Amino acid sequence: MTVVRTPLVVGNWKMNGSFERNQPLLESLLSHLAQKRLPEVGVCPPFPYLAQVGALLAETPVRWGAQTVSEHRGGAYTGQVSATMLKDLGCSYAIVGHSERRQYCAETDDAVARQAMAVLDSGLVPIICVGESAAEEAACQTLAVIDRQLAPVLLALAGVADEGASVVVAYEPVWAIGTGKTPTPEGVQAVHTHIRAALDAAGLVQTRILYGGSVKGSNAETLFALPDVDGGLIGGAALDAQDFSTICTAAANRLV
Repeated sequence: MTVVRTPLVVGNWKMNGSFERNQPLLESLLSHLAQKRLPEVGVCPPFPYLAQVGALLAETPVRWGAQTVSEHRGGAYTGQVSATMLKDLGCSYAIVGHSERRQYCAETDDAVARQAMAVLDSGLVPIICVGESAAEEAACQTLAVIDRQLAPVLLALAGVADEGASVVVAYEPVWAIGTGKTPTPEGVQAVHTHIRAALDAAGLVQTRILYGGSVKGSNAETLFALPDVDGGLIGGAALDAQDFSTICTAAANRLV
């Protein structure tokens, strides 16, 4: 049986944006996307702008989400934001395990798995990031790193295989994020094939796998034509309405 997965493109704004700049950016994006066949599209702004972005995108095809989330449901965790709070803000997604969170905030593989389950339990979609550093890639450790990062997630998801369609994995080689460098298409496909095999073995055949790492309008068509790439998690290009819309159009070509 052929499994059909709806392509997904999510823009990660990282620590960018302002109340003044967000509105024209989103209005321009919606204008570029108008009258086009679209994949599933979302944006993840910083926490302070979630309410504004949600108001601007209400009644549009574009969804929104957060860049991180607490593993806790509530309580004495100063500075943290729970998945239920994100749901109150109308979020659809929460990114977990981004390499910048792993690096700067010391988030572990086990903590990422707990965050993913907290997101799922609240009815949102976790976008679970995995990827190797430049040193790990040079040492031919890419697949071993991916396996290590995925292991606690797959263990946590054991027995909830029906949630596969509500989970997204994003492969982002750390050395390609914001550098302008990308792996070869063959390299991207090889890693995605490996991830797909691990997900299939866990019964998560509906899980979408995104690629992230210097995706832009000029290379999106090539990347999204790869059989196991279901869309992209986009960084810098998500702050350019025209480039982001070009990427969305490229992903829409995967629609049957």
